[in-house]
Formats: sequence, C-alpha cells, structure tokens
Amino acid sequence: MTQIGIGICGGGYMGKAHAVAMASVGAVFNTALRPRLEMVCASTPESAQRYQEAYGFERSTGDWRALVSDPKVDAVVIASPQETHRDIAEAAFALGKPVLCEKPLGASMTDGAAMVAAAEAAGVPNMVGFNYVRTPATQFARDLIARGEIGDVTWFRGEHTEDFYADPDTPASWRTQGVANGTMGDLAPHMVNCALALMGPISKVLGEVETVHAERPGGLVTNDDHAQMMCRFESGAMGHMYFSRIATGRKMGYAYEITGTKGAIRFDQEDQNALWLYRMEGPEATRGFVKILTGPAHPDYEPFCQGPGHGTGYQDQIIIEARDFLRAIETGKAVFPTFRDGHEVNRVIAAALASNDAKTWKNINSF
Repeated sequence: MTQIGIGICGGGYMGKAHAVAMASVGAVFNTALRPRLEMVCASTPESAQRYQEAYGFERSTGDWRALVSDPKVDAVVIASPQETHRDIAEAAFALGKPVLCEKPLGASMTDGAAMVAAAEAAGVPNMVGFNYVRTPATQFARDLIARGEIGDVTWFRGEHTEDFYADPDTPASWRTQGVANGTMGDLAPHMVNCALALMGPISKVLGEVETVHAERPGGLVTNDDHAQMMCRFESGAMGHMYFSRIATGRKMGYAYEITGTKGAIRFDQEDQNALWLYRMEGPEATRGFVKILTGPAHPDYEPFCQGPGHGTGYQDQIIIEARDFLRAIETGKAVFPTFRDGHEVNRVIAAALASNDAKTWKNINSF
C-alpha cells in the first residue's frame, strides 16, 4: 500500500462527499493507493479550517494555488464553483498532478475545451464527477446492453427530474442565476452522461428550454426550469430526454427506459437498488418485467455488503468514483468519464441550447 496526498478545493456539500469517500475508499475496496486527506481549500481561511477539523484533513488554506502547488498534495479534487474549475485544473496539470473535477467541466464550452487540452497535454489521469452512473444497477445495465442481452437497442428515454424549485414561492438564490446553475447546467449533464455511457455517442438533438417561473421572491430568474430534447444516437437509435427542477413530487428522478429487439430495461434512481429487465423469451403468458434486486453478483456491490437487496446509497457512489480515480492513477489507464467525456456532455448541452434558439435540429459535431 502506498499513501497518496489528496487536496480538495471546496469544502461544501460535494467537498464533504469527496472527503468522506477518500477517507473510506481504502477500507472498502482495499486499494493499493491509500488516500491521505492532506489539505482542504475554501473561500476563506476560517471556513477552510472548519472543514479541516470537521473532515480530518492535515491542513487547510484559503488559497487554491497554495493547495495545488503543495508538494504533499499528489492529486487534486475540484469541488468548487464552476468558474474556478479551469484555473485550478490547468495549474494542477502543469505540475503533473491528476485531477478529479466535479461536473460540469468548467463554466463554458471554452473552459471545457481548454481543460481537455491541458489534461491530454499533461498525460495524467483525469476524471469528471458523474457519480450516478456508478450505481451497481446502472453498471449492470451497461453490461447487459454491451453483451447484447436485449438485442439491438432501438430507443432510449431518460430523465433527471427533481422538485426543489416546484413551488413558485421558493425564493430566488444563486441557483436561479446563470446558465451553469440552471437545469441544463445542473441536472441535464447527469442524464446526458448516462445516455452516452449506455448508448454511445449522440449525433444530433432537437431541444426546448423553458423558464416557467420567471420571477421569484427576491428577484428575477435568469436560467431555465425545465427542458426536453429529442436525439438521434450514432448507432441509429432514437432517444428523448427530459430535465426539470420543478417536477412536483420527484425527489431523485434519474430514470431511464431502454428498448431493444430482444428485451428492455427500466431504472429509477429513487429505487436505486433495483433494475427491471424484460426478456422476449418463453411463452407469452409468462413474459413480463422482472425486478432484479442488486447484490454481490452485481458490479461494485459486494465491497459494501454481502446481502442481496440490502442496498447501496448516494455516498457509496462517490466511494466507487474515488476507487476509479485511484485506479486510474495507479495504472495510468483512463477511466470513464475522462475530461474528454465530460466535454462531450457539454457539447450535447450546447447543441440543445442552440437548437432551442434556432428551433431546428443541431448536429453535435458543430460544437
């Protein structure tokens, strides 16, 4: 076992999740690299010190440059606001340090492209934090599709729907300002990443983007509430995706349906330890969707629990992500999703936004 010093930029919700994951991953997966929580950075030295004490870091700082350049920080996790992503990543890559960056990749397409270029020029491991695709159920779905268990895939429907802004009287906040904080910047990237992981590249999209509640207590809303897009995958399959932060009643509606020539798959993150599988075989009278409860036979489940149906949770997804990041560093082999994969998500989002403006289909290769 070899220790590796981890520096995390940002100590809020996702900073805490990554700190917990790095503190746990060695025990859960018996990794060859064992993370040491070396340094945490926040917007002020005072808040950074609070995070240091709460999460168990060795040191803290209010300057991300000090964290990135510190010789005891071997790898950097970026969990700070999107507008900081590019500068931190480029500085880390210039020093040859691996980077795990929360989505979306940068605050703009320009940022994302520059971050991909910096990552690939440095030739060091890089990943984007799309954690939901790492549930054992979705990993199993990906395996089923790749093995041809449901035949040739003809259709995909995905959504990421929540209701944290369903009430029009919920006050305006930082979440209602700026494209990166709207539904297309916040929720849509997760399902687009899922679609790319399960279905492969998207060739074109037709998007509609809408702000339903243009004014809230405390100010005007400058970003989108919900959106939808039709898409065509390079495989030829048809698709549709819907994203919403005003989907009344939905708490974690990261869900998809996939239809193939020999079967079908359904999944809903609100029941994340189950996958529904239909096989077109046997007598018609006995056919139907079967609910499969995840267990030790499914990817990355057994390290957490030996009992089928006992389940994994949100934090476990981040721990699996941490394992993948450490594995990429240990082996020098890229693990999905890399910065280039994250930028592909950005390209699809940009095409959908442009499609909304032009009211026509847009090819992804134009972005």
